[in-house]
Amino acid sequence: MQAPVLVLKDNLKRESGKKVQHQNIAASKAVADIIRTTLGPRSMLKMLLDASGGIVVTNDGNAILRELDLAHPAAKSMIELSRTQDEEVGDGTTSVIVLTGEMLHVAEAFLDKGYHPTVICRAYNQALEDAILVLEKISMPIDVNDRPSMLGLVKSCIGTKFTSQFGDLIADLAIDATTIVGVDLGQGVREVDIKKYIKVEKIPGGQLEDSKVLEGVMFNKDVVAPGKMKRKIVNPRIILLDCPLEYKKGENQTNAELVKEEDWGIMLKMEEEFIEGLCAQILKFKPDLVITEKGLSDLACHFFSKAGVSAIRRLRKTDNNRIAKACGAVIVNRPDELQESDVGTGAGLFEVKKIGDEFFSFIVDCKDPKACTVLLRGASKDLLNEVERNLQDAMGVARNILKNPKLVPGGGATELTVSATLKQKSSSIAGMEKWPYEAAAIAFEAIPRTLAQNCGVNVIRTMTALQGKHANGENPWIGIDGNTGAIVDMGEKKIWDAYNVKAQTFKTAIEAACMLLRIDDIVSGIKKKQPPGASQAPRSQIEDGDNADNEQMIPE
Repeated sequence: MQAPVLVLKDNLKRESGKKVQHQNIAASKAVADIIRTTLGPRSMLKMLLDASGGIVVTNDGNAILRELDLAHPAAKSMIELSRTQDEEVGDGTTSVIVLTGEMLHVAEAFLDKGYHPTVICRAYNQALEDAILVLEKISMPIDVNDRPSMLGLVKSCIGTKFTSQFGDLIADLAIDATTIVGVDLGQGVREVDIKKYIKVEKIPGGQLEDSKVLEGVMFNKDVVAPGKMKRKIVNPRIILLDCPLEYKKGENQTNAELVKEEDWGIMLKMEEEFIEGLCAQILKFKPDLVITEKGLSDLACHFFSKAGVSAIRRLRKTDNNRIAKACGAVIVNRPDELQESDVGTGAGLFEVKKIGDEFFSFIVDCKDPKACTVLLRGASKDLLNEVERNLQDAMGVARNILKNPKLVPGGGATELTVSATLKQKSSSIAGMEKWPYEAAAIAFEAIPRTLAQNCGVNVIRTMTALQGKHANGENPWIGIDGNTGAIVDMGEKKIWDAYNVKAQTFKTAIEAACMLLRIDDIVSGIKKKQPPGASQAPRSQIEDGDNADNEQMIPE
């Protein structure tokens, strides 16, 4: 008999073939089961303890998975999915995972029967193309300026979240904020950057109802010299700087030798004159408010307060960008480059208010602000964090609609329609791909099924009733009312989803399922290779003739 040949090193673990595929499928199903209960308006909350002992209570699929630390590689790639979904469209993070888990689950039966993974993938991709076509067909356009329908849409997105009891409030905030920062790029393209230009300020205390969208910006800073500078200016002229207003030190150490006593006075005077020069260049434009990202020396502060100008120093760069967008100023890097056009005149009011025990500066009532701040008030930090997460989702949805104003029905109606259409189509597909194609069609039902489960109604009855209604294709808008579990027309109930959230969900889920199915080998335990220049790690080992099999021997 031949001796076995070792190709891989001892410490490498290799698993291949069926076993890997089954493990991947099991891992993905496990991840899907973790967040399955967070889908829909009757969703459960998850409580996560993070490393520092803090508590996160949320039902945002992405937020939950972000905190989990998983060992299995396939499960890790599932987490990436919800992150992509969150960054691309901001909503549907839970649906993506549930759908992927289901797609893999139905594929398992085919793998057992000996289907080749590529055949299954081909069928899935075909199903994806057809599903997108169905979406196109049942979607309906919406008028972005029609406030009530926009509200209904955003509400159905956050109806599944914890803040749904404050329904209209969050939806209002989200729509206001996103319409403010939307910029028309021409050719009918809207660019809505909710990350950069919408700041969410959370201030504990007060009631949630006090939250509002400011037509401008607020930030956690006070004027430099509160006693001397004005804290309320109507129609301020604002100058934004990105440079320190203080005396520059030399680049390297400089020694100055002073011979006469008067020279000391002269040196101080030079410093003063330098700063006075800087301030003069700025005061030439008669600003009412000077904001810099860097330091501001006492002397400069004195010159400003003498001229009746308020100054704020050490502001965050991101805040500064928002102020620039809000009041139409340009951030200037050197005071000598200031021009009249750089002065921001769009703001209606600058004032400093004390909220709780901190001072906040408000620059509000801007004429055509392209940035805004959402001010959230609430009882506790945890509550505010959850509200902020929900607000992010809501703004994501509002952004999607502004970009692509098309709607599809929510409440699992879309998935059921897709499922029914694909089932009919599957009969006309020839060859091996027919069965996986049909299975993919059935997998889409995972979403309405999960919705029904979370409401606590009889799942089998509800699902058969729904399938029956959709099979004859009478009304694609029939779905589950997530609150009661009743079967209703989504159009009447105003339960909508944004078209590109759904499309993205389907694409991400199916592509991910295909990717995981294609894996047939996992090699783990690979060590990092050392760079050629690095010295080998010292071995506590006596190389002996007997010790050739690399057992570590410790000298007596």
